[in-house]
Amino acid sequence: MLKITINGEELEYLEGVSFLQIARTYLDKKGDDPIMGIFNGRLIELNKSPKTDGEFEILTYGDVSGYRAYRRSAVLLLQKALDIFFKNEEIRTDVEVMHSLGPGYYCRMEDRRELSEDDLLKIKEIMRDMVEKNIPINKYSVKTRDARVMFREQGMYDKDRLLRYRSASNINIYELDGLKDYFYGYMVPSTGCLKYFDLFKYDEGFVLQLPERTEPTVVPPFEPANKLFNVLKLANEWSEKMEIPTVGALNDAIAHGRAGEIILMQEALMEARIAELAKEIASNPERKFVMIAGPSSSGKTTFSHRLSTQLSALGLHPHPLALDNYYLDREFMPLDEFGEKDFESIEGLNIELFNENMRDLLAGKTVEIPTFNFVLGKSEYRGNTMHMDENDILVIEGIHGLNDRMSESLPNESKYKIYISALTQLSIDEHNPLSTTDNRLIRRIVRDSRTRGTIAKDTIAMWASVRRGENKNIFPFQEKADAMFNSALIYEMSVLKLYAVPELYAIEPGCPEYAEAKRLLKFLEYFLPIPPELIVQNSLVREFIGGSCFKV
Repeated sequence: MLKITINGEELEYLEGVSFLQIARTYLDKKGDDPIMGIFNGRLIELNKSPKTDGEFEILTYGDVSGYRAYRRSAVLLLQKALDIFFKNEEIRTDVEVMHSLGPGYYCRMEDRRELSEDDLLKIKEIMRDMVEKNIPINKYSVKTRDARVMFREQGMYDKDRLLRYRSASNINIYELDGLKDYFYGYMVPSTGCLKYFDLFKYDEGFVLQLPERTEPTVVPPFEPANKLFNVLKLANEWSEKMEIPTVGALNDAIAHGRAGEIILMQEALMEARIAELAKEIASNPERKFVMIAGPSSSGKTTFSHRLSTQLSALGLHPHPLALDNYYLDREFMPLDEFGEKDFESIEGLNIELFNENMRDLLAGKTVEIPTFNFVLGKSEYRGNTMHMDENDILVIEGIHGLNDRMSESLPNESKYKIYISALTQLSIDEHNPLSTTDNRLIRRIVRDSRTRGTIAKDTIAMWASVRRGENKNIFPFQEKADAMFNSALIYEMSVLKLYAVPELYAIEPGCPEYAEAKRLLKFLEYFLPIPPELIVQNSLVREFIGGSCFKV
């Protein structure tokens, strides 16, 4: 008998029992679906069996690791359904999972054929039938070279390209009813776990809609975020123009000595986009306030500097202003649901004072702008005065810049709102889009270590709180922006890995953040490195690795 402790309760099970059987027995009382687990501090798939006594934590859809496993597995379910749907086709057709879109994935067919509403209905029925049959998702290890041959034979050339740069001699393959594929991360034990999904036709493809983490049994209706989607679409066009749609293609280019060329091309494309925004802003002289907002580690500060440079080139006089200067004194900061001071809430800003100052500036008055002392947690006045003449324009940066409450007293025609985020255009391969959230987390790990002395363990520990704040205070307002800017650089992971890897290795086994560190390390293994010496001084990535010509 094995002694397995769950939530402090010690239970006995026969040797050979699977984690899935243990989890189902335990969760029968609650009605939750087990998806993954943590055993003695290590993330595990539920098809495995415990070999020793230990502590077992059951993960469901509401847990971030369970959520990720569900999403990956839903893609595999979709692939198998498409294989069945197209079984009479002479030429195999594959699906490309392009990027996240809300709680789902935007997908399109590799050969660009468009599926009709009726097609999607039939594919959905195939998927539901497989869920009903509860087909196991099996995992087994194969030689990397054999996997490459298999993927070439199946026409999965992106996977073959990716695995060319894997140093491990073996990799794990997942199989669903004869369909074999390689995925970045763990999977659910069987199709019976994948009860909640939907398919919606959109643009040239369709959306695989999945539940939000907070409501695991509800598939929300698809609400198109057209502005965000168009920015993502442009990013994909950029990557195709550069002939680097996947990590494998990026590694090929680096291996063939094209790193410098890629950097210059990407920076030129980004600068051209910034110049377009500057011309749009300058085209209307009534615009006096450029409001920039975006989630953590989007590169807001560097972007505001580069935009200001372009505005100056057009004859305007831009002045930077951080909304952080309008924080309330720390003693008046509102509390979150956990009783902690909520620095992400708009209620933590002096909205009335900000509006008063901006109205006075618009009226031609001279205003003294406060400075927030983060050490003392107090607002101070240090003689920082500001006055706006005809060609002056304020470039205002802060997480609440898109919220109408922040600038409610200013005329709409005086404002131009920009949403910025790192909307990664790369995919790991055709079925594994690169997570924009992972991109920003790695940026933040590198920057926090360099500028704040914060170790990776602490950055990862606070990330869930940061994400909650973004979901509440930033993402709901993104479609209100006049323009969106994608700050992701196609080459940046190859640079950031040089700084992030040592930080992540410093996290010891047994720490709550160890599993996340291990996952990020595995992710960074996919990238060949690029030396930082090749990066230009005004590059947005310099905000994170250092060496910027701006004060960031």
